[in-house]
Amino acid sequence: MPNECEYETTEEHVAGLLGRALNSFELPDELVDSLDSALAHTTSLHSSLHVSGGPGRPGLSRETYRHTYLLLDGATVTLWELVHQRGNELYADEESARLAAARLDASTGLGHLGYLGCLGELDGVDGLEPLSDLAPVEPSGATRMYVPDDSADHARRLLRRAENPDRPGEPVARLLRGALAHQITRALGGHGRTDRRDGGVILYEHAFLLLDGTELSLWEVEHTATPDGSHMCEVYASQDAARRAMERLAHVS
Repeated sequence: MPNECEYETTEEHVAGLLGRALNSFELPDELVDSLDSALAHTTSLHSSLHVSGGPGRPGLSRETYRHTYLLLDGATVTLWELVHQRGNELYADEESARLAAARLDASTGLGHLGYLGCLGELDGVDGLEPLSDLAPVEPSGATRMYVPDDSADHARRLLRRAENPDRPGEPVARLLRGALAHQITRALGGHGRTDRRDGGVILYEHAFLLLDGTELSLWEVEHTATPDGSHMCEVYASQDAARRAMERLAHVS
């Protein structure tokens, strides 16, 4: 757990949390300002992953903590802290923390472990190999395990963060307003070369269960084939379109 004094005040806790986060400048100003009126706080371990890399393979140790604050007006604010070997990162919502954890896994060649949404540890895992170009990392035809967790809002946020001009439009967004549940599956992962640095390309399937019992999938391509190496999200309505984009990005030279 992040270092805390037994008698640490909420004000000290907020200052320490923001001070140690590598990306605290990315948090919305209004969220940070609201923490000035925090009266009390609680911290809990949300998820944990510990993997021994073995000879010639990198290991990975990361934890995600949930920090909840009670404000002067009675409202609550939650921050999600990702702690790993390289430092601490802070996010305003669970989805962003989950994606950051998945990117961390992929950067160490352990991306095919997927995201662990429950508390647990894995030690001494054998047979872990770096991802090969466009290597499948989830078995095809797996049984859906839908989660009813604000799925319509998840779809809205997914489409909102998509940066490709040919992302799904309003007809798809309208259908997804009736999403009852969803499942996120890591479909493909790979590495390519950009003109400056190594780049990673990962494909996720976001499958949604709709009100009428039908299913609809969006395909998210996460990559670093950008001029400054930053992460970019693209979303497509079909797997074929996403795979074509992924193949193009993975072989940028």
